[in-house]
Amino acid sequence: MHVCVLGAGIVGLATAWQLNRQGFEVSVIDRAAPGAGASGGNGAQLSYSYVQPLADPSIWKQLPKLLLSPSSPLKLRPQLDPLQWRWGLAFLAACNARTSRDTTMRLLALAAESRRAFEQMLADVAPDCDFSATGKLVLYASAGALEGARRQLELQQAMGSEQRLVTPEECIAIEPALAGYRARMAGAIHTPSECAADCLKVCIALERALRARGVRFVLDCEVRGFDVRNDRVTAVQTGAGDVEADAFVMALGAASHRLGRQLGAYLPVYPLKGYSITVDVDPAPGAAPRVSVTDSARKVVFARIGSRLRVAGMAELVGHDASIPATRIETLAEATRAVFPQASRFEVLHPWTGMRPATPTGVPIIGRLAGAPSNMLFNTGHGALGFTLAFGSAQCVAQSLV
Repeated sequence: MHVCVLGAGIVGLATAWQLNRQGFEVSVIDRAAPGAGASGGNGAQLSYSYVQPLADPSIWKQLPKLLLSPSSPLKLRPQLDPLQWRWGLAFLAACNARTSRDTTMRLLALAAESRRAFEQMLADVAPDCDFSATGKLVLYASAGALEGARRQLELQQAMGSEQRLVTPEECIAIEPALAGYRARMAGAIHTPSECAADCLKVCIALERALRARGVRFVLDCEVRGFDVRNDRVTAVQTGAGDVEADAFVMALGAASHRLGRQLGAYLPVYPLKGYSITVDVDPAPGAAPRVSVTDSARKVVFARIGSRLRVAGMAELVGHDASIPATRIETLAEATRAVFPQASRFEVLHPWTGMRPATPTGVPIIGRLAGAPSNMLFNTGHGALGFTLAFGSAQCVAQSLV
């Protein structure tokens, strides 16, 4: 069977890898180079055991700041866009304890599958991707925030995650580079098994390995539409001509909603715009972190990738605006100077923005959908957990085609 994967981000490439391993003939189509979209400059963390969804009951208290504060890490810019309003209302409806618990359970199960599949890929492809398994600390600035984190910790522990609450002193023992931030920490959650890697390097290595195994790539080529006959897609229409296949997988991130509508399916996928910087680190011991760190108050993540530090954060519902405001980049630089003042000289920041494709609940859309042709499968809507969940969701898609 010939399967055509639409999208060459980490989700699409992971899908192509799984399909190739299962013995399918595979083609991959993308309008840009592999990893050029939301994958390229992402947070670099592989959060297999800490998957708290953005749709959480605590959002309700944050709404005034979300709507009014220009410095908020979460930002909503209302537009004349029915999808934004529909998505936003569904997101608010998901901000309750029951939905958050259900989402956490589903994401943890998928993340566990993804860890195993990612480790298989590491052994199979051996990508040069600055992989590390040094664990993660999620920092909390107040006793109240730490108590809220305790509830999520207990939920995740009950589902098999190995985590514990640690004091500021224990944080510094785990990551000495946090010593200068002692006064700003009430405590943290430590997950020793978490990992990090350069997602763009993984994408580049996967493309190289897949090409060597006979996978066809059609790049710099936009998907324009579909030929559909008798409830089946017979070909995808592109700028380079039609590409025929027996089955198709849509892994086009934030573009999935628009193209899904062409096929008669509603995909509640909306872009959550994020930003990152990548700086060279000071090699002196204790200057830059080796453990991944998430500052929950700032909603900024820090991940060591080789001799560089990736700093990423923010979530904006502002449509498909791909501009990079200098204020957002400076916010990330200021956060890094505050938490890790000795980490870098900050001479070059390498600013980046990406559109994370998110569903209101945070659960990705995987498999077939009602209303869509029977041979079109979907693998999209992973939000900020695309790198973490990519190989698990790819495995689900491949298994459904066997």
